[in-house]
Amino acid sequence: MAAPNHDAVVTCWYVTTADPEAVISARPKADRGFGRKLLAQLNPSWPITPIGQFALNRSAQASVNEFYIAGFPGVSIIQTTLEITKPSELPEYLLKAIPAAEVFVFLSNQSTGYGGFAHFNGGKVKRSFAARRARVYEDLGLPEPFEQPFWAGERAEAIGGIALPFEPVDLVEEAQCAWLGFNPAEANDINVVAYAIDGRPEPKMAPRPTTVGQIAQRASAKLGLGEQRSDYDDYEEHEEPERDLEEIVAKGTRTARGWGQKLFRSAKRIGSNLKEKLRHSDRP
Repeated sequence: MAAPNHDAVVTCWYVTTADPEAVISARPKADRGFGRKLLAQLNPSWPITPIGQFALNRSAQASVNEFYIAGFPGVSIIQTTLEITKPSELPEYLLKAIPAAEVFVFLSNQSTGYGGFAHFNGGKVKRSFAARRARVYEDLGLPEPFEQPFWAGERAEAIGGIALPFEPVDLVEEAQCAWLGFNPAEANDINVVAYAIDGRPEPKMAPRPTTVGQIAQRASAKLGLGEQRSDYDDYEEHEEPERDLEEIVAKGTRTARGWGQKLFRSAKRIGSNLKEKLRHSDRP
């Protein structure tokens, strides 16, 4: 029989503010250099590679040898994947990675149903719980008020036997809401920078797509129309500011439709100009 999978996504919140929600609501940007320096301090031998920048609560979770990091005023976040069952045994390098009086740790493995959470105050465990539906790995400290409906069986159907009257992963989500003061899944984008520590190369950026103006210029050149046709507004090129990938994807359909219309008009004008040029080509 295969050994159970004890990998869990671990998300640590280092809090020094009384209102974490206000910090996240301001949509702060993650500092790429902050995470790199932090990882270099945690382990100077790690080969650190930036692999992306995105919203923590809109993206796939960190995998093994990956760290998603953000450092904001009053709130810092680290997410990674570890082999762990007891939240109170969080590696010290993570517990003390960022100075904070309050550290909240949330663990989950959706495939196994494992869920865990812990609250550290001044480096000491105040509450730690971790379990799968049929096994409790850790239960330290007094249960918090938000746990009561779960233990009372009000949040899940009973399955009998020794099984817990709730899904541990559901209790983890409730712990996040109670301790942080908001639901991260429903909050504004929580911007993080992702890093790998396994030596993989940095992803290459995709080349910038050809613009309508470039296509029109090439077509004009091949038809011998040259620079005299550059006065058409449809062919003009303008520098566009960089936009987030999410914005580009969201506007993709509308942009594609606009390009098609511009190309149609451009081709029609070029065709008319070519006919006019050929009609007068036999004149002295």
